[in-house]
Amino acid sequence: MVHALIIGAAGMVGRKLAEQIAQEGSLNGKPLSKLSLVDIITPAVPAGAPQDTSCSACDFSLEGEAEKLIADRPEVIFLLAAIVSGEAEVDFDKGYRINLDGTRRLFEAIRAAGDDYCPRVVFTSSSAVFGTPFPDPIPDDYLAAPLTSYGVQKAMSELLLADYSRKGFLDGVGLRLPTIVVRPGKPNKAASGFFSGIIREPLNGQEALLPVADDVLHWMASPRAAVGFHIHAAGVSGEAVGPRRSMTMPGLAVTVAEEIETLQRFGGEKAVKLIRRERDPVIEKIVAGWPRSFAPTRALELGFKADDSFDAIVRAYIEEEGINV
Repeated sequence: MVHALIIGAAGMVGRKLAEQIAQEGSLNGKPLSKLSLVDIITPAVPAGAPQDTSCSACDFSLEGEAEKLIADRPEVIFLLAAIVSGEAEVDFDKGYRINLDGTRRLFEAIRAAGDDYCPRVVFTSSSAVFGTPFPDPIPDDYLAAPLTSYGVQKAMSELLLADYSRKGFLDGVGLRLPTIVVRPGKPNKAASGFFSGIIREPLNGQEALLPVADDVLHWMASPRAAVGFHIHAAGVSGEAVGPRRSMTMPGLAVTVAEEIETLQRFGGEKAVKLIRRERDPVIEKIVAGWPRSFAPTRALELGFKADDSFDAIVRAYIEEEGINV
């Protein structure tokens, strides 16, 4: 039996992760005894959730909140809560408070719980921990030298994850996620949001803003793949992961032009015409400092699986959201 805690369960990936775990009724073969869902707003109870499911709202970065979250000693903790890239760049203090201070408060609460408690902590990181100049592709052992506040906050948290794991306080696995595309719902404040927007909005008959050039290349994965990464990470051997606890997840290197070509295949020329090009120097500068393609050897060897193609990513979005095209 396993008790899983998801911090950030009202976000897109957190919500889909909770739904998948509840639907399966287990986590990597272990029956699900309890599911605790937490976010800054109260998450919804997913269909099929066990009777012992709790949904609550809190700011886990505030003093005393992390201790409450782990009071029942969940065996698996998914830490997805974060201030996204664009917002972290604009609001420096908030980014560090949530992305770094909140993470450390959680780790400290786990450490203070005693030597007999060592949960698996799946930490959602980002490829933003890397900064230019880049080799092509970027190998697993490439230097993490981020060029955004968000990337710095994630890189610092990765180091904490490794050190607390080394000391035996927790058993951590860090997932450097590609940009998740196509994100359903409304746009968020991430600088990368347009990668989803230029697919999502036109397929829903709405105008989409494209702030960068068509030749921009980016590393992407679907929400479905992101959920799979987290579930697999909950059960992967810590010994197999080794001392370098964070790793780049597999994905697809896709240009904006290739995205638009896929959009045309599914939505036709009428969808493509809904893209409005309006260059944004701020977004262009942020995106220019992001990595473009990877050789995620470690993750692949450990059994993490990527999407087959960008067409498959868009097809999954259409199916899951029930869009008529």
